[in-house]
Amino acid sequence: MHPLRRATPRRYLMCPPVHFDVTYAINPWMDPAKPVDVPLALAQWEDLRDRYRSLGHSVEELTPRPGLPDMVFAANGATVVDGRVLGARFAYREREPEAAAHLEWFRARGFAQIREPAHINEGEGDFVVTGSYLLAGRGFRASPLSHGEAQEFFGRPVIGLDLVDPRYYHLDTALAVLDDTADEVMYYPPAFSPGSREVLRRLFPDALTAEDEDAAALGLNAVSDGLHVLLPQEATGLFDPLRERGFVPVGVDLGELLKGGGSVKCCTQELRGPAGSQGPGRGEGGGGARAGI
Repeated sequence: MHPLRRATPRRYLMCPPVHFDVTYAINPWMDPAKPVDVPLALAQWEDLRDRYRSLGHSVEELTPRPGLPDMVFAANGATVVDGRVLGARFAYREREPEAAAHLEWFRARGFAQIREPAHINEGEGDFVVTGSYLLAGRGFRASPLSHGEAQEFFGRPVIGLDLVDPRYYHLDTALAVLDDTADEVMYYPPAFSPGSREVLRRLFPDALTAEDEDAAALGLNAVSDGLHVLLPQEATGLFDPLRERGFVPVGVDLGELLKGGGSVKCCTQELRGPAGSQGPGRGEGGGGARAGI
C-alpha cells in the first residue's frame, strides 16, 4: 500500500528564454553548430510555466538579459531554503553575470537573509533539498568547499555526492526529489561514484532508480510537488514506476532547451520560505490535490 500523495502549492522562479542560444559549449549537450529555434524554445518554456500555474503553483519571472543565453536555466542562480538565499558563483565566465542578476531580484523583493558565496556552487544545479538533508554534488562544477558554506548558512546537514559522468554535470541531472517531506527520491546510479552510490543506498533504500535511456533523456531533471512529477516526455520508462508509487507523471517537451543541457528542473528554481509573501508558500492555502493507490 502506498502512502496518500498530496500536492502542496509551490513558488517558482523562472526566466523566459528570450535570448537563449548555444554559442559556446560548457557541457557535453551543447553544440554551437546546431541552430536554436528561439520561438520554439519560448513556446516550450511557456507550456511548462503554464502547467505549473494550472496545478496551483505560483511562478514569478526573472527578466532575461541580452548576452546571457543560459539565464533560462534559473535553477542555477541560487538556492533558497527557509527564506534564506545562498547565491550562486558560476564555474564558467560565460555565466558569471547571472549570479548578480539573481541576487538583485531577491534583494528587490525583500529577501533579508542573502549570502554571496565565497566558493563555486551553481544553485539548485548542485544543491538538492530533501526534508532531512541538503544533497550536494561535486566533480564537474561545484567546489567541495561550497558544501561547508551551505551547511553553515542553512543549518542543515549537507551530504556530498561525487558525480563521475560528464553528461550529468549537475546533481539535478542525475537525482530528483519526489517527496520532500518523506525523503523520497529517484536517481541514476551510474552518474555517481561507487562510494556515493552506497551513500544513496543507505540514505534512500527505497529510491526509484532510472535506466540508461531515461537518464539520457534527462528524465531525472524533474520537478515534483509531492503528487505531480513534471519530467521530460521522452523519459517514458519512468512513467509506470512513478504511477506504481502513487505519483502522477506529467510529460513535458523541452527538446529545444535540451540543446543547452537542461530540462524541467534546470528551468525551475524553487522559492522555499515566506520572504516577500509572493504567492502561495508550501503548506499555505488549500486545494492540494490528493491521490492514493
